[in-house]
Amino acid sequence: MLQSKYFRTCLAIIAFLTILYLGSKVIFLFTPLVSIINLLLVPMMLSGFMFYLLRPLVNYLGTKKINRGLAVLLIYLVFAGLFVLFWVLVWPTLREQIQNFIDNTPFLVEGIQNQFNKLQNDPSLSRFFKGDTDMTTRLTDYLNEAINWVTNSMSNLISVVSSIVVVIATLPILLYYMLKDGHKLSPILQGLVPRKYRKEGQDILKAIDTALSGFIVTRVLLNVVLGILLYIGFLLIGLPYSLLLAVISIPLNFIPYVGSLLAAVPVIIVGFIESPSMAIWSLVVVLIAQQIQDNVLSPIIYGKSLDVHPLTTVVLVLVGGDFYGIIGVLIALPVYMILKILFMSIYEIIVAERVDQAVAESGAPPGIEIEITKEDKV
Repeated sequence: MLQSKYFRTCLAIIAFLTILYLGSKVIFLFTPLVSIINLLLVPMMLSGFMFYLLRPLVNYLGTKKINRGLAVLLIYLVFAGLFVLFWVLVWPTLREQIQNFIDNTPFLVEGIQNQFNKLQNDPSLSRFFKGDTDMTTRLTDYLNEAINWVTNSMSNLISVVSSIVVVIATLPILLYYMLKDGHKLSPILQGLVPRKYRKEGQDILKAIDTALSGFIVTRVLLNVVLGILLYIGFLLIGLPYSLLLAVISIPLNFIPYVGSLLAAVPVIIVGFIESPSMAIWSLVVVLIAQQIQDNVLSPIIYGKSLDVHPLTTVVLVLVGGDFYGIIGVLIALPVYMILKILFMSIYEIIVAERVDQAVAESGAPPGIEIEITKEDKV
């Protein structure tokens, strides 16, 4: 009975469920660990994000015989200069638009109501509103709910980054050591892998590193270029708060698929308050900019897709948002990429071992091993 595969499987399942049950009884022991993870999650995520962006610069300076620590300090110095330029050239306009938007927020719903009243009173459009006199009221209610949802989301975001002083204090330090000593991490992780799988472990780490680097760097380039295109388009059509709306669209577009829709909503609302024709032109600018990004820039900058089905991406965004809010939405796709690489690599190792074992037991010549391996992978 003990040799039965079914019995061993049932025993393993029972043992696993017992461990989960006992772990739930002592979950209070892990509360400090969870608190530490929550505290360090944001600075670690931002540090990893900046690491992949700045590592090519550090490596390039390293080829010029510049010490990695000094290279990181030089990059920090350049960023300080860029920050000064931003503060002098961009921030005054952005601050003015933010202040004007905050001052005009109480009149936002009123402006939309006035525009809908004009549409209802227009003889050429009145037939579309006939028999639906409560439409303006319903849309106003929906807008109020949307504003409340945005306010609550911002409150949740602020609570996530409640220790902003900790983030500002730890981010430069974490990023400095990651850029300076990041190249030493791969050999350390490879040393934790059993010697038998050392080569496979090296390939897995390289695949994960390449996937994350390509995803982060290209996503930043594409979204920054998209923000510039939107800003130019908004200026051409005379959209109010053009710089503010373009800046808001950049982080929102980091959310796959859903982000482009979320970024378009405030643009269309602001345009509609100005006039219905301005809303239409704003939508045209957004669509043109996104088409340029997807069909012109993406093939040039990115070169290939993430090999992730759109439905899978949407599910990942929903699950990540449910588990960890806005942070979960942003890291859902990278985490999925890492897990996918790990799973596929481990699966290939298991298949290869089974093929080698089958070949060894059958006593087939060495040449047959290659043929069987290929067929099994197919």
